[in-house]
Amino acid sequence: MTNESSNNLSEIQAQWVTVRSKIRQKIGDAQFASWIKLLTLEDYSDQKVTLSVPSNFIRTRIIEQYLDIIKSYWYVQNLRINDIKIIVIEKNKLKLDDLEKKKFYEEDKKKPQDVFKTISSDLDSRFTFSNFIVGKPNELAFAAARRVSESDDVPFNPLFLYGGVGLGKTHLMHAIAHEIKKRNPLRRVIYMSAEKFMYHFIKALRFKDTVSFKEQFRNVDVLMIDDVQFISGKDSTQEEFFHTFNSLIDQRKQLIISADKSPQDLEGIEERMRSRLGWGLVADIHPLTYELRLGILQAKEEKLSSRISSNILEFLAHKITTNVRELEGALNRLSAFSSLVGRDISLDMVQDLLKDLLKSSQRKVNIEEIQKKVAQHFNIKVSDMSSARRSRTVARPRQIAMYLSKNLTSRSLPEIGRRFGNRDHTTVIHAVRKVEELRNKDVSFDEDVQLLIRMLES
Repeated sequence: MTNESSNNLSEIQAQWVTVRSKIRQKIGDAQFASWIKLLTLEDYSDQKVTLSVPSNFIRTRIIEQYLDIIKSYWYVQNLRINDIKIIVIEKNKLKLDDLEKKKFYEEDKKKPQDVFKTISSDLDSRFTFSNFIVGKPNELAFAAARRVSESDDVPFNPLFLYGGVGLGKTHLMHAIAHEIKKRNPLRRVIYMSAEKFMYHFIKALRFKDTVSFKEQFRNVDVLMIDDVQFISGKDSTQEEFFHTFNSLIDQRKQLIISADKSPQDLEGIEERMRSRLGWGLVADIHPLTYELRLGILQAKEEKLSSRISSNILEFLAHKITTNVRELEGALNRLSAFSSLVGRDISLDMVQDLLKDLLKSSQRKVNIEEIQKKVAQHFNIKVSDMSSARRSRTVARPRQIAMYLSKNLTSRSLPEIGRRFGNRDHTTVIHAVRKVEELRNKDVSFDEDVQLLIRMLES
């Protein structure tokens, strides 16, 4: 290998570390550990990256579910890369299937409680009820989770938690498991992702030992499946999950399920399965309010070594509206910087340190919304934005709307022109320049534009 090739590979290796980190933030620790962690960087040549996995099953799953994500993140890191290839490399001389089969049967020989520990995912000690911040968006889900964890009987079955990414579903599920084990260490609890359930089922099919699989999952006291939407379109896995579900319900064993949508809105899930999932209590977790975001930040800040001022916490709560993970990530980044450089964090420093996060968290504004807001503000019809009318009462608001479309959206000038009655891009350029000129000359006009910007971004 030449020095140049060696340097290129070293660069690619560094990029791979960054890409893995970004993917982990996006998909969460559980999915990352189950799939992305299994990828190994093998080679980089002819602008093509080669990654390896230990089995065809894993390769197929990663290509279907994660290859597009890997490509999107890596292409941002390195524009020279034109392809990412995933190959299978069986480790050691012993075939992977044989290794997996051996491990599978070794697990089967263990005591029942050991089996539960083996197939169940590890619980995060940080995710408990005591450090879960409760507010209006999640109070029903929290109350239901507490009731399930503290009841010796089955209050509602299943408990179905749903909501967007990073809103606290996994936190609550871990908290339930911790509380159940704390109250009764002998209760048999399995917590896992839907993907891991599918993996164990397919492995059992491969080794023609579905009997052991059924026994493992149907002899539990509490079965917790996270992100059930990942079995959508997987008919055989759904079928087995359906039978496992019914068996546990009939035995009055507790089921706790989470997903990103309500049972009726899950796509690629059989109707009978959706019906079963909605049998018990369906509790949704809404997007976080400003008050709840601020409460979460204040609770997290108390545990940090570096102090972050209240005005900065308020700024973060206002700007980062997506999910808890991004809030915590922003706070940890500021705390780390303050600790490393030995300086207090100012608001200007926040905007510089978190510019990537703040930019991605900005509310996305579209041209239609801009046209409606501007038309409403100036008391004209929305249709006037695309009309041929040239009177000042219409032309000026239209120019302002074009200006805002250019500055608040990522649309190109030709695209903006088309949205305003198929006007030429030069018309848009003229409108932008005119509005900028008027903002510099007329204080009242500038205030109008600023007000519109605040309304659109809030």
